[in-house]
Amino acid sequence: MGSLAETADGATTEAWAALLRQRAGEKPVLPDDPLCHLFAPLLLAGAAPDGCMVIGRLAQTLDGRIATSGGSSQWIGGRGDILHTHRLRALCDAVLVGAGTVAHDDPRLTTREVEGENPVRVVLDPERRLPATHRVFMDGGPPTLLACYADLAHGGQHGQAELLPLPRLDGGPDLAALLRELHVRGLSRLFVEGGGMTVSRFLAAGLLDRLHVTVAPVILGSGRAAFTLPEASRIADGLRFEWTIHPLEGGDILLDIPLRRMRPRVCEGA
Repeated sequence: MGSLAETADGATTEAWAALLRQRAGEKPVLPDDPLCHLFAPLLLAGAAPDGCMVIGRLAQTLDGRIATSGGSSQWIGGRGDILHTHRLRALCDAVLVGAGTVAHDDPRLTTREVEGENPVRVVLDPERRLPATHRVFMDGGPPTLLACYADLAHGGQHGQAELLPLPRLDGGPDLAALLRELHVRGLSRLFVEGGGMTVSRFLAAGLLDRLHVTVAPVILGSGRAAFTLPEASRIADGLRFEWTIHPLEGGDILLDIPLRRMRPRVCEGA
């Protein structure tokens, strides 16, 4: 597989323009380019009954850490990972992050590093603990939805964000119901950007169609693990899959993993 590192290359620029046209509903002939090989599968219609295509993404160190124990995570990935993240935003209808990511990073969740439209922003904060002073709730930018438990969705608004009520399940919010609601709103291509707990929730529920993991040439030896799942007693309790490796600018590598809504065996029945 070719490299994604040469982002200023003419072929790559042509490929990105073609992907954006396909994202807009056109049917261009996609060039034979690494960007198209990576991103074209994300532009397919969702095959699951909810009609959504759900892409999860994490950036981790070689030893599987996404942050220090104190929560510092900027920046594990290099320039190539930042561009990749913004491209994913530009190709998706909505970008979703958990409350922890908003609390620690106060992200804008826009496509300012690449050409392409901003997605709708979705913040998963079931207990509605985040103050409305974070940028996604008050910056006047792309529309924002705050997904919280239905009994906490009083008032209809959280700053400038619209409240999106979610049912409660024993293990947390009903993510399947969230996908159905987003699909009704025309938000069928969802980019789950992080953090680790949020991506792990979608993985455990069998709701990820594809997973992109950036691995940086860094070893921390401590810190927060990329994935948090029930404890496995056997290797067979995990999830084995195929992947494709793409080099990124700055020395990182990107793992493209077609999960197709598979669940780790340790999560089955949970």
